[in-house]
This record gives sequence, structure tokens and C-alpha cells, in this order.
Amino acid sequence: MRNLTKIGGAAAIAAALTLTACGGGGATGPETAKGQEAGSDLSKLISINEKPAADLEKGGKVTLPLGSIGPDFNGFSNNGNSSDNSALMAPINPVAVTGGGIGGCWKVDFEGKATPNKDFCESVESEVKDGKQVVTIKVNDKATFNDGTPIDIKTFQNTWNILKSPDAGYDIVSSGSYAFVESVEAGSSDKEIITTLSQPTYPLEDLYFGLIHPAVNTPEIFNEGFVGEMHPEWMAGPFKVDQYDAAGKTVSLVPNEKWWGNKPVLENVVFRQLETSAQIAAFKNGEIDAMSANTIALYKQLEGTKNSEVRRGQRLFAGGMNINAQKITDVAVRKAIFAAVDREALRKVRFNGLNWEEPSSGSMMLLPFSEYYQDNYPVKETGPDAAKKVLSDAGYTANASGIMEKDGKPAAFKISNFGDDPTTLAFTQTLQKQLQAGGMDVGIDQRASADFGKVIGGRDFDMSVSGYTVGADATSAVKQYYDSKTNENGLGDAELDKKIAELTSIEDNAERNKAAMDVEKEHMAKYFSMGVVMNGPQISFVRTGLANYGPSLFQSLSQVPDWTTLGWEKK
Repeated sequence: MRNLTKIGGAAAIAAALTLTACGGGGATGPETAKGQEAGSDLSKLISINEKPAADLEKGGKVTLPLGSIGPDFNGFSNNGNSSDNSALMAPINPVAVTGGGIGGCWKVDFEGKATPNKDFCESVESEVKDGKQVVTIKVNDKATFNDGTPIDIKTFQNTWNILKSPDAGYDIVSSGSYAFVESVEAGSSDKEIITTLSQPTYPLEDLYFGLIHPAVNTPEIFNEGFVGEMHPEWMAGPFKVDQYDAAGKTVSLVPNEKWWGNKPVLENVVFRQLETSAQIAAFKNGEIDAMSANTIALYKQLEGTKNSEVRRGQRLFAGGMNINAQKITDVAVRKAIFAAVDREALRKVRFNGLNWEEPSSGSMMLLPFSEYYQDNYPVKETGPDAAKKVLSDAGYTANASGIMEKDGKPAAFKISNFGDDPTTLAFTQTLQKQLQAGGMDVGIDQRASADFGKVIGGRDFDMSVSGYTVGADATSAVKQYYDSKTNENGLGDAELDKKIAELTSIEDNAERNKAAMDVEKEHMAKYFSMGVVMNGPQISFVRTGLANYGPSLFQSLSQVPDWTTLGWEKK
């Protein structure tokens, strides 16, 4: 599952990929950097001021901003599937985090390679017997939720029961590999989990990247029970919730005395919900300790801030055009949107002054540095005339105002823009003008950053300047985005669904990812719902002396590879 994200926010890796929105000195901008291509040294894209925990000052406080806090804190649901939500949950609930370098049974390194997370799952073994896959997991004997409930067979069975199918009434983002699970049973004890799948299914980390407390066992609790309620008793992690101030939009964390793993260095972490303009003032005043500056407008306002430094890397993001096909129902209009867009011009607006270069993005599922990447953008001829031709061929004609219409209905819709960053708005306005030149009547629906999860999760938009986080493997993404029973637009067909189901059984990584990329290419060319414009840099202003924080590729959504080692250098 991919996390949805605004274009200027944080980025992540997970078995679930999350949604993210677009918001996000000297006039010269940051130093020159560029996105990498296949075979490149990915360590160039890491910048975290890495220090051993033993060398850091014991105690201290870190305050970080989020574009939104809540209202739905269930990261497994469509309404809670956001990068901000995953970032908030990473230190307090890694057992259930669906985005980031650690989730449930797995942890991921900066290159995207997954290994068992021994805080929860000491070992994960897989074998194929008579055409079926059997996965055996040894759960850490100490692993326990905050309310004392053991993390054992009941947890794994509940996770499977909820995630195996959207037909049971649970508003899940994707069933993923759980659709192939036949049984989840206890082995020699309740801490040994034996999962049997009807066919070999890869990659293995798509299973149990996030576990759900046994008490969350009805659609009502799952879908509605986390709205305005964090439920810290159902969590497990190195920190715990000390205070959630819904009115003040802050969450304060302290070390969790029930945590059995490495103890955190910090004594306090605070998250604050702030619009981008408020984040600028808060960082310059020393009220927060880091913020993203992925546009030149932000960079210039933050450059020169005392006791700060810039950390720069690759953002794990793909998108720019998120089309709601339930509102823009005519595929010809969606194709015309793809045809009207000048992606290079949009990237120039978005990256203006950032000294950032990148290969042209052409996949929602993989970044150009992946050895499995291919450019799947479905339209080769672009521009106003190309867009108008698409509409003309579909029976549209220009009305007196020059708007293409069919049967008296104009090609009209709005673009939802979130937050108050001027570069993001300029991107949206440029996109609007490109679409208008292509004969479409396009307005802008301006929303606050805090409304992002509610608007996108509730499908209350026509088209959004947003996208999703990007993982190291396309297998889970292809099901989330392009399976007709899974993707939020309900677009697809039986032939593509069959290909998606079959490719999960391919053990060879290169062969499986090639099959996934081919499905994306075919789906894009048929349905035109997810338009990738760019990837982009992750540029973070960070308080001087903060260690183990910053752009870290697949290792972390929240830019914290390990929350137990986040802390301050000794003075």
C-alpha cells in the first residue's frame, strides 16, 4: 500500500504506500543536485548526520511539524492513509505503521531491502510445498501492546481477517498478498505463526508490514473508531502518547516504559499541526526543529536561519495529477488532461531555483534509479492541439467560449490545491492554464493543508495536485493502483486483474517487477487516472546538532531512520 502525499511533504516506503499532498536565504538557491538513474550510488541521496546513540546527549526534546493531525488515525483505512499520519505513528506505533522504514514484522534499509524487525518478529521463513507457500514467523516473546495484550496468533489472524478483502465492509486501502492467504494458525505456541498461501506470493514483506490489534475487529471500529481517537492502548512502540490536544492540534510523546526494545535517547517528542507559512515562522523562532523546504520560496525564507543546516536527498514521491475518475467520468477528458500537460514546464516551475535535475518521471510505482524502472507515461504527443484532438475524436466540439463540450456538457472540473506555499500554487496555476489551453474549463479549489486527508480520503475532489510515496518494489503498488477491485477509482478489467494476480507468484524480482510495470503501462493507456509529472528532491532545514534525522530514502517516512537514536549531539 502506498501512502498519499502532498507534493511538498515527506516521503515513505512500505508494503502500503501512502498519499501525499503538494505543499511543502540567499537567492541563489541550494547547491546543485540531481535525481539518480539505474546503477547510481544511492548513498548520495542520504543526509541524516548519523551518530551512535551512545554519543548523544541523554534526554532533550524535539518538536516537528505536520500538515495535518488526524482526524482519522487508522493508517490502514483510506481516510487515514496519509504520509502525515504515518509520520505521527512511527515513534508510537511501529507495530502498525503502514508507511516508513519499520512496520510490523519488517524493517527496510535505505536501498529498500527488507529484513525481519526483531522487536516484533525474530524470524520469518518461507517454503513452497505442493504449490502452496508456507510462511513461519517466530514472534518476539516480549512483544506486547500497551494494554497488555500479547502480540501473538490473535493479532496475525485479526490482521488477515481485516485485510484479506474489501468485501467484508472494512474500508481498507488494498488487500495485497492477504488475498492469497488460506489460513493463519498457531504452531508450537501462540507466538509461532504459520501462514499458508494458495500460491507462492512475493515479495514476502507484503505480508504483516503492519499488524492490527485484536480489539479492532469490526467494520464499525475499523472505519469509525479512530476518528478523533488515537487509542494509545492499542499501540506498541518506543514512545507513548503523553497528551493529544485536539483543539491545539498537538501530540506530545514520552518514552514508553513498557517498550522492550532499545530505549530512546530523547525524553520528549512533540508534533504540531502547522500550515506551511506557520512552519516558517516557527522554525525561524526556534519553536520547531526541522521542516521541509522543497520549493525555492520556502528555501529562500529559511536560508540564513540561525543554528540550522540544510540536508538534501531524493524524495520518494511520484505524481502531480491525481484524477478522481468518479467525478471526471469520461475517459476522453482524462486522456485530454494527460495530452494537454507539459510536464517539463511544470517541473521547471516546481524546481525553479532549487538546482535540481532529474530524469523524466514516467511511473507511479518506481523511481528512475530503480533497475526495474520504465517510462509508462501513456501520451507521446502533447500540447493544446493534441488535447483538443483527443476531445474532438471523442465527439466534443468547441462552444462559443472555446470550451470543448459534448451533448451540451462542457469538459469542466476543478483542481484541488492544498496549503499556502506560493510555488505549489504557481504549479497548480500553470497546470490550470495548460488544461485551459487544451479546451477545458478548469478552476482551482483552494484548501488548507489540514483538510488534505479528509478531502482526498473522502473523494471530495475532481483532480488533485498530489501523488503517492514510492517503494523499492512495484508488486504491492500495482495491486493498489491498478486492480479494479482495489484502486479508489474502480478502474480496470478482468484481464488486467488476472495479470496482477499472476505476477505476485513470480519469485524473480526483475521478472516480477517487469510484469508489474507492463500492467501499469497498459492500465495508464486505457484508463488515464494517475498522472506522474515529477519525483523531486527532499530538502530539509534542520536544527544544528540534531542527529539521525534527514532524507534517508526507503529507510524512513518521517526522516527518522530509528526513533530510538534520534537526539542531540553533546555540547
